[in-house]
Order: sequence, then C-alpha cells, then structure tokens
Amino acid sequence: MSEPLIISLVFLFTLLIGVPIFVVLGVTALVGLWLLDIPGSSLAQSSFVALQPFPLLALPLFIFAGSIMERGHTATRLINIAQGLMSAYRGNLGYVTVVACTIFGAISGSGMATTAAVGSVTIPRMEAEGYSPRFASAVAASAGALGAMIPPSNMMIIYGLVASESIPRLFLAGVVPGLILMVGLMITVWIMVRHAAPGETQPFRWRPLLCAVWDGKWALGAPVLILGGIYSGVFTPTEAAGVAVFYALFVEVIVYRELSWSQFVGALRFTVLMTGILILLAPTLTLGHVIALYDMPDMILGLMEFFGENPWLFLVFVAIFYIAVGTFMDSLAQIVVFTPVLLPIAVALGIDPVLFGVFTIMTAEIGFLTPPVGGNLYVAQRIGKVSLEAISIAVIPFFGAYLVGLVIISLWPDLTLWLPNLVYGERL
Repeated sequence: MSEPLIISLVFLFTLLIGVPIFVVLGVTALVGLWLLDIPGSSLAQSSFVALQPFPLLALPLFIFAGSIMERGHTATRLINIAQGLMSAYRGNLGYVTVVACTIFGAISGSGMATTAAVGSVTIPRMEAEGYSPRFASAVAASAGALGAMIPPSNMMIIYGLVASESIPRLFLAGVVPGLILMVGLMITVWIMVRHAAPGETQPFRWRPLLCAVWDGKWALGAPVLILGGIYSGVFTPTEAAGVAVFYALFVEVIVYRELSWSQFVGALRFTVLMTGILILLAPTLTLGHVIALYDMPDMILGLMEFFGENPWLFLVFVAIFYIAVGTFMDSLAQIVVFTPVLLPIAVALGIDPVLFGVFTIMTAEIGFLTPPVGGNLYVAQRIGKVSLEAISIAVIPFFGAYLVGLVIISLWPDLTLWLPNLVYGERL
C-alpha cells in the first residue's frame, strides 16, 4: 500500500468516526511525518509558525466588532434604511432582510452574526405582518450567508492565509459576486411572494428614507470607514479590524448608549468561541508540507485527466464536493482542510487563485444552509421558533440563487476579477 494512500485512509477514517477536525489533521500530519521519517516535534514547531501571522488578528477583531454591533441597535437602524428603500414593493420585508444582511455583512464579516443581528429584528416583524415563520426564518438564514462573501469576510481572511493570497484583493473580488447573490435572493423572494405577499405596500417617500438614513448614519459609516481605510492605504486589513472594534464601541457606548455590560461580555464570549476555529491552522501547515512532499496534488491531478483542458468541469466537481462535505463539516474547516489540496490543482488548470477563493467561499456558503451542521439554520430557527426540519425545507428554493451565482462567476470570471485588477493591476 502506497504511503499517500495510507495518509488518505487515516484522514478519512478518523473523520468518519467523528474525531474532532483539529485532531484529525494532527493525527494525519503525524502519520505523514512518521512515514517520511521526520521527527514529530516538527508538528509543534510548524504549529507555532502557523499561528504567528499578524493578519490572523483580523479574524477575532472583526468578529468582536460585528458582535458588538449585533448586540446594540445597529442592525435595527440598517433595517429601517432598507425598509425605506423597499416600502413600495410587494413582499418588501423579504427584500428588506436581504438588503440589510448585505449591509450588515460589510460590518461583521460573519454569516452567523449577520443572520442573528438582522433576523432577530426582521423575523418577528415578518411574522407580525402575516408571513409564515418558516419563510421568514428561511429568508434570514439564506441572506445571512452573504456575510461570508461581502467584505470584510472572515472566510476570505482564512482563505487568504491558507492560500498565501492577498486579503485586500480577495475582499474586492467578493464585491460583485456578493451583489449578484443579493439580486438572486431578492428575485427568489419575489417569485415566492409575488401573488400572495402579506402586509401592505406604501408609496415611496423621500422623507422617511432620509430620516432613516440620518438616524443610521453611524451604522452606515462602519463599512465606509473599514473598506475605505483599507483601499485608500490608510491601514491594513488587520489594522482596519482594530479600528472597527474601536468604532463599534464608540458608536454603541458613546453615541447610541445602548450597549450594556452584560452585552459586552456576551460579545467577548461569542468572539472567543468563534475564534477557536484558528486551532485548525496549527496542524494544517504541517499537513500541507506532507502533502507537498508527496506531490499529492499532482497525483490527484493525474487521476483527473478526464477534466482535460476544461477547468470548469473541475469547478463542477469542487462545487459538488464542497456542498456534500458541507453537510457534516463547518465551512471554515472546509477551507482550512481542503484548500492546500485543491488550490494547486486549480492553478495547474489555469484558474486564478482569487477566483477559486471566491468560488470556494460561495460553495461553502451553501454549507451554512444544510443540516445538520448549517449554522445559519440553527440561528434562524431559534429566532423564528420553527423546527430544524421545517426551515431546512423552506430554505431549499434559496439554494437556486447560490447555484446560479456559482454558474455566473464560473462562466464569466472577469465579473469577479475586474475590480481587484482595476485597483491592483492584472497579474503577470
């Protein structure tokens, strides 16, 4: 039996029997080191190196900033702005949820935080106007996943670190696909409510909208400050994350005066729990070295000769694989575990690493919506007080928006790459 096959079988066996992911990675890396006759102490050394990069600080800081604003009333003000924009349309609360999640995603960078912040306001409002709890929860869960695509995305930070890719370039690459997904979700809402939307529409008026914008000006200032600071060169993404925390505290404590001490402690607790995902990076670096030493990406590429010169067939395979794995593995874990294996194959097929990152994150977003691991489903079902089975069925129509988005960015990659290429120049 070949050594790469032994390593693969160890990984699959430990994963399937329910061993925690970071232990799976560590055990697999140790087996690989043992087969290569490399001291196991190198795992500890590389684990220390893996957790050293300064950009890693951006992840907990962005989570903390989003959690602070979630517990304040920032999301409520953003929702009021979106409602002022959409009040004239039938089924406007569905559109409001999608637009508000898009805006809040530019603050939190997290799908679950976006679902919790926006859904806690829009789901009760939708139920009060006669929408079914299942539909209201499904809209919030599916739109909340936009937080993983709209910059500053935590998943893009992790992908950038694992793939050694520019995080600002990845942030820009997520803008157009994020807007495509937003439009796709709004079209899905329109299809579902166009004949029997509860509630009443109101004529569009500038005064309520302008009043909502003025009341929410500090909330709208967050993404402007964060992204504007990054792309004007004032600060790096990591520094932007620190600024975001300061801005969130300033707005919620000084300006709005709506953040209590218990809410602040809750935000800290949530940040600590979510940041625990970084433990996956420790053994991943060693496992990546083992994979490289055995030339496993080249071996896999050789097994995939049926893809020929067509990289899009490979993307179809990756999408199916990630969607299937997403039913039992967390989305961030997917990126950490499989990027070192699949990215070299994608590059060998001529796929831009930034495009592959956006594609990976978009497929991983579907994992937010698939039981039994889908985090957004659990958040939305608790708010809407519906069963997991009910929301799992109600969210199925919204898969179409994400699948169409995958097709669009695959067939027209320039839609994803033109903005980063415009700002930073094309790759040589």
